[in-house]
Amino acid sequence: MPRPDLLGHFKSRLLALEHRSLLTAQTYCFEAKRFLEWLETAGLKVETVDSLSISRYLEERRERDGIDSRSTAKAISALRSFFRYIGDEGLRDDNPASILEPPRRSKRLPELLSQEGVENVLAMADPENPRGLRDRAIFELIYSSGLRISEAVSLNIRDLYFPEGIARVRGKGNRERLVPFGGEAARWLKRYLEDGRPKLAKSSRSPALFLGRTGKRFSRKGIWRNYAALAGLAGTSSRVHTLRHSFATELLAGGADLRSVQELLGHVDLATTQIYTHVDMSLLKDSLKRYRPKLKALRSSDKA
Repeated sequence: MPRPDLLGHFKSRLLALEHRSLLTAQTYCFEAKRFLEWLETAGLKVETVDSLSISRYLEERRERDGIDSRSTAKAISALRSFFRYIGDEGLRDDNPASILEPPRRSKRLPELLSQEGVENVLAMADPENPRGLRDRAIFELIYSSGLRISEAVSLNIRDLYFPEGIARVRGKGNRERLVPFGGEAARWLKRYLEDGRPKLAKSSRSPALFLGRTGKRFSRKGIWRNYAALAGLAGTSSRVHTLRHSFATELLAGGADLRSVQELLGHVDLATTQIYTHVDMSLLKDSLKRYRPKLKALRSSDKA
């Protein structure tokens, strides 16, 4: 029988031996916990479950939870790592998840908002309310600097350098980088620090930049939920990650080179950044379709 502290030891292994980030370790442990719960319901054991049963589990996840190819690939990666640990613990001699093939990821272009669309969403935050002021500051910063949600959450007050207009960010793999933020983001951040954060902090001594209603560090789930509410009020179904996509695409459209955008986004692989060149080309094609009839009409009038 597996030890009751299996997940706790698995997490320690991920952090200490595999050098995974805390976020990845939490995600993998969550996936392993769901799988163990499914095994119990199905009357199966982690020591004897086979690859076919794991495939059936993933298929049930796709049908029941509607997970996409990316989430399926992440679950497979988590289970491979989990069964490596199970093997090292002497609970079995093989890794039944190792032969599973992750589905090919669809090359969907990232969802975008125009600058006007972003402004419409952010304008829905109530700056007279401390939490509304915090939300406006968060989303202005994400849009201005192209931050990941996890990066915005992990920011501390000391990570902001207002004279230089720069924030120190901890990205994936705990890698640090410096990113610039614009004047509009700076204005809302200062207002939040002066009028919003003190009311949220109460007696808290948290170094976190963005605080929740209890005075503790604001959560990723809170950011997702609050952005979805603002987007709904603005009449759009966009997600908070759309702000990062829009930031990158606007940089390329403005003439920034791909390497610079890669550094600003914190991508390790340039290929990850290249998706935005496809977005930029897609926008160009849309513009041509929209304005070509007008150009033809102008040329005709000139000839006449």
